[in-house]
Amino acid sequence: MIGFTLLLFPFVLLGFVLLMGRVEEPLAHVAPERDIEQFLEDASPSELDTFVREGSESALRRFRKRLGVSRLRRSRARDA
Repeated sequence: MIGFTLLLFPFVLLGFVLLMGRVEEPLAHVAPERDIEQFLEDASPSELDTFVREGSESALRRFRKRLGVSRLRRSRARDA
């Protein structure tokens, strides 16, 4: 009986991993909605203007770039 369990365990584990992949897939699509929400709350007037003129992709790219630069500056200030 123990031998049968040892042979079956890898297949059960594989099935669980495949099931969790299917469960996780729809959850990954929620992230852009969260990005838009954060963008609308924290965006500068020029980024909002870009959002209106060029669309969400361009505006989010500029927003993420600004956030990356500000995070980099904060981390350098903490290190100093």
